[in-house]
Parts: sequence; C-alpha cells; structure tokens
Amino acid sequence: MRVSTEFLVIGGGATGLGVARDAALRGFKTILVEKGGLAHGTTGRYHGLLHSGARYVVRDPRSAADCCRENLILKRTLPSAIEDTGGFFVSLPEDPPEYVEQFRDGCGAAGIPAEEVTPGVVLREEPLLNPNMVRAFRVPDAACDSFDALRGLAESVRAAGGEVRPRHKVTKLMRSGSRVTGAEVENVLTGETMRIGADIVINCAGAWAGQIAALAGCEVKITPGKGTLIAMNSRLVNTVVNRLKPPGDGDILVPVGTVAVIGTTEVTVKNPDRYSVDDAEIDLLLAEGEKLIPRFREFR
Repeated sequence: MRVSTEFLVIGGGATGLGVARDAALRGFKTILVEKGGLAHGTTGRYHGLLHSGARYVVRDPRSAADCCRENLILKRTLPSAIEDTGGFFVSLPEDPPEYVEQFRDGCGAAGIPAEEVTPGVVLREEPLLNPNMVRAFRVPDAACDSFDALRGLAESVRAAGGEVRPRHKVTKLMRSGSRVTGAEVENVLTGETMRIGADIVINCAGAWAGQIAALAGCEVKITPGKGTLIAMNSRLVNTVVNRLKPPGDGDILVPVGTVAVIGTTEVTVKNPDRYSVDDAEIDLLLAEGEKLIPRFREFR
C-alpha cells in the first residue's frame, strides 16, 4: 500500500502532535505515525507537572522564561487537560539558605510571579507538609493530564483533515539522493506495511530520534535517560510542592487527578526501550518524600 502526503511526522508525543496540529491547521496534508499508543514515550511517563519555570531560574534562566510563557499559552489553549493547582517552593532547614535569594531574584528577572508567603499560610493550605519549613514562595505551577492533552491534539489534527496513525512503526526511510522522501511503516498489530511518500519528514521521536535519524544515514546524538516516579494512592497535597534548593532527585510532589506523584530520578540508559526501576531509586524517593511530608513512607 502506498500513500502520499505533504507532511509526515514521526512520533506521537506532545512535540509530534503539536507539529502535526500546526501543519494541519495551516492547510497542509499531514500524516503522523507513532510506533506505540499516543503518549508512548516521555509525554506519557512524566510526573504531570506543568512548570512555571521557577525550577530553572538559577540554573537556566532562559529556559525558565520560556517555561513561563508556555505555561500561560497551555493554560489558555488546553484548559480541559490542566488543573491550575498553583505551586509552592519550600525551604527546609537542611536546604542552602543562600539559594533563596538567588531564586527570588531569578524569578524576578525571568518574569515569573513568585510571592513569598509564611510557613503558616502554606500549612493552612497543605497541613501534611513539614512544619519545620523555613521560607516559602507561591508560583504558578500546575498539573497536566498528558493523555487528555494528546487526545485533544489528535482530535484537532483529524478535524483539520490530518491523519493520526498510532501503532505504526517506521522501519525504513525512503531517500532520493540526500533527501528523505518518505517512510515505510508497519502496523505492529496486523503486520501490514505501508509506504508513505512525503514532501517533508519531521523527526519528533524524542528518545528514539537518534534511531530514526540513523535510518537516513544521519547521526543525531541522543543520551536516553530514565527517571523513576512513585504514585501514592491518595492525593496528599492539592498544590505542586517543590524543594527550594538546586534541582535534584525526588524534590517535586505533584497532585494529578486522585493521586500524588513524587519524582524524579535521572539515570542514563543505553536503550529507551529497555530499563528497570531500581530499589535504590525507590528508597531515595521515599526518603526525599519524608523530608516534605513526615511519615511519607506510611502512606500507600
């Protein structure tokens, strides 16, 4: 079977569906293929935090400002998928006190609203948090249901005349000289193959982008990383809670739907399709959770 299109997008995550939606709304004939279900990759495997950018204001102020702008855009364009929880950054006794002023100044420079509030105010809203917190700031973090978001994006692509084909794996890129002219894809459920000719092929495969590029004889250096998260069986907090310190492992607690998710770790892996959850990561996350919420380990 052979079909043709103007835009062929590879990857059914937030980036791929965002690109496909943009192309389809501009009137281009668009097909998106994804080897798994939508949100198969990073988009469906993160803690659900819609960053205000505040986490990055000291280490990467440019990204922080970008996050803040994107936060406002997404809240306006995907309201059904976003819970505007707000966020707290809390400084605990063991956190470096000098980081607080760097954080406050960085938020101001990046244009991120950051209001200092007393620990008492935080505890009235989130009574399970550590009562020994020293300082706290309120920021416009939020929680995002990525599956809801991608479903909306896919519906938008289809409504604009585009096609979204999950469980279609790219097995070969077609070339004419140095130009990529399409792809061969396999329906992983039926084994049926298809050749898709395209004027433009866009690689949005995330952690697999290097593997896709290699099919065209190109080298894209990707260092896949895996992060472990723990979902608690109750919400625990109604506000995103971050540690007020240089970013590290296990320092964010996010309310998502009926659960709370703590994370994350960051470990380099060779293959994004093969990884495990290590006991040491679970222990680390539980220990960090105890610092934010005393008796954290006692919750299921």
